[in-house]
Amino acid sequence: MTLESPNRTGADGFTMKPKRGRLPLGLALAAIVLILDQASKFYMVDWVMRPPRIIPVTDWFDLVLVWNRGVSFGLFGDGAVGPYLLSGLAVAIAAIMLVWLRRAETAWLGCGLGFVIGGAIGNAIDRLHWGAVADFVSISIPFIPLRLFNPWPAFNVADAAISIGVLMVLADGLFTPRKPLK
Repeated sequence: MTLESPNRTGADGFTMKPKRGRLPLGLALAAIVLILDQASKFYMVDWVMRPPRIIPVTDWFDLVLVWNRGVSFGLFGDGAVGPYLLSGLAVAIAAIMLVWLRRAETAWLGCGLGFVIGGAIGNAIDRLHWGAVADFVSISIPFIPLRLFNPWPAFNVADAAISIGVLMVLADGLFTPRKPLK
């Protein structure tokens, strides 16, 4: 009986280690984001915001409770079908991201996709449970003269994770060297 090594020998005679996927890393981050997101929303909705109010934390940071019935900045939030349609779309996007995650070559990309997947599922759960996404962080930066997004629209842990994840995916695409296609 012989045991085979998990390593393979390449055409050049050198040992190649098996390619390690980024799936476990991305799934772990997605789970962490999802748990933090749902725990923070449960705490804010069921404990802190009873009754709903504005809680100033600093001059530029408040805790509020805003129900976002649409997507970014409340877009497409009209209608009774909206929560189900948007939840289905979020789950479909998360499924596509899972396929991409299985093929991710870098840890950076795996982390970014994990953040997006966890955030998308967290907001989909909100829509199915409450019919809207619970947002509770409000930031207003007083030294910015432009008042367009000041205060910034309220957001939550899932929204922050999605934003960070998208930036990580973009950075991976822009700055990670790729092998030329043959």
